[in-house]
Amino acid sequence: MEVDILVILKGYAVFVIVVSVIYLIRHFIFTMDRVFGEQKMYYQDIIESDYPSVTVFVSMHNEEKVAMNVLELLVKCDYPQDKLSIIPINDHSTDKTREILDSFAAKYPIIRPLHRDSGERGKAVALNDGMALTDHEIMMVFDADYLPPKGILKDIAVCFINPEVGAVMGRVVPINVSTNLLTRILDIERSGGYQVDQQARYNMRLIAQYGGTVGGFRRKEVLALGGFNHKSLTEDTELTFKLYLEGWKVVYANRVECYEEAPETWAVRARQITRWSRGHNQVMFTYFTRFIFCENISFREKVDGVLLLFVYAMPFVLLVGMANSLALFFLGESGIFASTSMISLFLVGCSTFGNYAPFYEIGLAVFLDGATRRLRLLPLLIFNFFFNMFYTSKGFLEAFVDVTTGRATIWQKTERFRKAAP
Repeated sequence: MEVDILVILKGYAVFVIVVSVIYLIRHFIFTMDRVFGEQKMYYQDIIESDYPSVTVFVSMHNEEKVAMNVLELLVKCDYPQDKLSIIPINDHSTDKTREILDSFAAKYPIIRPLHRDSGERGKAVALNDGMALTDHEIMMVFDADYLPPKGILKDIAVCFINPEVGAVMGRVVPINVSTNLLTRILDIERSGGYQVDQQARYNMRLIAQYGGTVGGFRRKEVLALGGFNHKSLTEDTELTFKLYLEGWKVVYANRVECYEEAPETWAVRARQITRWSRGHNQVMFTYFTRFIFCENISFREKVDGVLLLFVYAMPFVLLVGMANSLALFFLGESGIFASTSMISLFLVGCSTFGNYAPFYEIGLAVFLDGATRRLRLLPLLIFNFFFNMFYTSKGFLEAFVDVTTGRATIWQKTERFRKAAP
């Protein structure tokens, strides 16, 4: 019996190392593509005279601190007013969000607030209700804490000239970078994830991911897919895979930047990544089989899509792998195999899953952004590695329980830190 246990433990250690190395190679290829490959642009050089009709959604739950900022910037956007509608969705707010939205609606005819005081709360349900109020072609979505620049609506809308495009995603840039160490770390993580990872996947015609903010989608097609799943905590990830299953493509527009407020405390960050992991893994459990057997998806897209689906499950696999190596050590397997497996798991795992873009992707992204002083933060990502691994694993386990028991999920918004407008 003891021999069987050792064989299983050693086999699992080899499995985790092999899979981790596959991810490491994947991200290294992305990095090299971003350096030496041909950079695929979106449609920024197209000058369009007939833009599509657009509705902008901003889902809000107790957003009195930030609601005025995003609405003030949206009404200043350079987009034909006769083709623009802004629907801020007051989703069961108990603060002054309703009053703020109504005051803007009285001042700007293009703003039509939707007040949701009954039924389920959550972004997916709010977007479904919002789509029922408009017949515009293109839906765009921003988070309540975002600060959209003047030309962003045109930059997103022009991408839909391509009839194969089902959704568009821009780049998210934290604006409160200098607040503390956490916001600085999140800034370089965001930089690596968008500047290198997303751009390289788009360059290589893999699975560019719609992120649910700073982006847009075709209303008619999303409704044909059944709208947004009200049980999903990551409706954006689910939409990405739904679109690819139906043969649509997602555009990543790296130059379409929008500014967000990054979490400023570790507790808020922990809840955020737990929710992301939980929602992403729900999508993984639901769509994995359909994705690999879908005829609308190329082989290279399937490979990348499967790796993308499992990316939030891998920290849990890695955590179990570390415990597995310790078990081998205490069972007397403290020779070369156990030592090598532990070191390999630590180095590969830390480099590949310690953050939402590996060290080399972050290093290149910081260089491309011209902020080389931030490279000094790279050694500190070792602490973030353990933090992310724990809470991402927590989200994976919660997703597993969700799928196996059918329990209801409750949307939890990210706390805001900006001072409320007077």
